[in-house]
Amino acid sequence: MDKRATRDAYGEALVEIGERHPEVVVLDADLAESTRSHRFAERFPDRFFDVGVAEQDMILLAAGLALAGKKPFASTFAVFAACRAYDQIRVSVAIPGLDVKIVASHGGLSVGEDGATHQSIEDLALMRVIPGMTVLVPADYWSAYRLALALAEHRGPAYLRLGRPKVPVIYGPDEEFRIGDAKLLRGGRDVTIIACGHMVFQALRAAEALAERGVEAEVLDVYSIKPLPSSVISYSLKKTGCGVVVEEHSVVGGLGGAVAELSSSCCPVPIKRVGVADRYGQSGGVEELWELYGLTPEKIADAALEVLHRKRGF
Repeated sequence: MDKRATRDAYGEALVEIGERHPEVVVLDADLAESTRSHRFAERFPDRFFDVGVAEQDMILLAAGLALAGKKPFASTFAVFAACRAYDQIRVSVAIPGLDVKIVASHGGLSVGEDGATHQSIEDLALMRVIPGMTVLVPADYWSAYRLALALAEHRGPAYLRLGRPKVPVIYGPDEEFRIGDAKLLRGGRDVTIIACGHMVFQALRAAEALAERGVEAEVLDVYSIKPLPSSVISYSLKKTGCGVVVEEHSVVGGLGGAVAELSSSCCPVPIKRVGVADRYGQSGGVEELWELYGLTPEKIADAALEVLHRKRGF
């Protein structure tokens, strides 16, 4: 199976964006090789700014460039963007509604051996709560590529979360992605599995395992955390009557929180959240960490069977 990193897609997309949009500028905080923004720097050196290890300054510079009519893409690790520069994002980008795109690589546990200090498991919750902020989490190379292109056409503050490891390619190069939408990857009538990012492929594997046990699981790739594709999610939950939400993020405040809020208001059904259970990450290999924190097809399938049981007694 072809595997490619979502951060690699961003690097390639930036070059195309730069060619299409002369107003686009790119900023990085001494991590251009890791975020892959160095590809833009090589093609458009006069439109690239490396601010050094100064993420807060990077966001402020991006805000100033946006006020001057530019369209900044600011890149760094997710933990530095969402946590270290949060006040600058909130006050200098989000409150005035500036056209700044924050592209955060190395999201989730899959930073691996770098450990808890570098594993961002809070970023989606932090970004989702900011009024007017668009929050996107692509599942594979081509969804990351297309969503980066979509952000170049989008106006207003946005947060795009990318990953470090190579993950299976799910989509083809011609697949279209709209902000505020989701993808139905597998139909089913018994349980809905809602996933984002690296967990989408894990959800598909879980659905295959459930099918062997006679359970039809519907799988949604909810790559748009905000705006949430409420109609798509609620339609599926009403059809199946129960759901599992899977994300490489804390179970508090991320996609699981968004789906639970939606369900409670329009379609109250049993929901199980599979993610990092209110604890920090630790150093380890990607597969080891996913196993340790229960982000595996087996655990997802177990969660699906649990909500299916609860539905029958609901």
